[in-house]
Amino acid sequence: MKKLILSMAVLASSAVVSAQSCTPLQSWADTVVFGAFPDTLVNLPPAQTDVFYSSDLNFKVPDVVTANLDPSGLVVGSPIESFIVTGVNGLPAGYDFACNISTCEYLGGANGCANVFGTTATAGVYDISIDVTATVLVSVLGLPVPVDQDTQFTGYQIIVGTAGLIEQVIQPLILAPNPSSNKVTLYGVSSGMKATHITISDVTGKEVRRTVTGNQSDYTFDVSGMESGFYFVNVYHVSGVESVKFVKE
Repeated sequence: MKKLILSMAVLASSAVVSAQSCTPLQSWADTVVFGAFPDTLVNLPPAQTDVFYSSDLNFKVPDVVTANLDPSGLVVGSPIESFIVTGVNGLPAGYDFACNISTCEYLGGANGCANVFGTTATAGVYDISIDVTATVLVSVLGLPVPVDQDTQFTGYQIIVGTAGLIEQVIQPLILAPNPSSNKVTLYGVSSGMKATHITISDVTGKEVRRTVTGNQSDYTFDVSGMESGFYFVNVYHVSGVESVKFVKE
């Protein structure tokens, strides 16, 4: 749940006029009970100073409190009425977030997306914390009573590098063919990335393929045995993780 709310918050700060538009990925939401992608393991792609940054996040809010959300078990099974992001802390100067819903408030069970965007002149590693208020309907004497729970979540980072430091890391990675039914090749893995390994994960974040990187710049994966749907190729490198989406036919 930390990953979900954090992602929702990272997706969710206040909406602004200059925000980039995004459309919720319904096919992703249809395959999960709740969650977010990218999560805090995949994390947000790296950025470069004085270069415009834009990255989308997709999420789905749970509709009831589960055991992993409430280890005490006191309100497990209680309906979740809504989540609202009340603050996003630690963003690089010049960065902002905007939800696909202007209020950044989502009903239990809803799916949505948001765009992280902006330009900054200051390099660094930015740890992001998110303030969230969840409203849970707790049964009191047989009647549903809304109870607000304030909490803070951490786990995401935005790594901003300077020209000459990570410019090779953030060069575009290309997957082809895309969509694919048999094999897919990743192009553009540079030596400057210092990549350690590459994985393929499904929309829930589950790893389905993995390879250790070598000296080559291109990597081919056999995807013929994978189910049809959306997947992500994730390159783990010196500045974090960069993910590229593809469709398995």
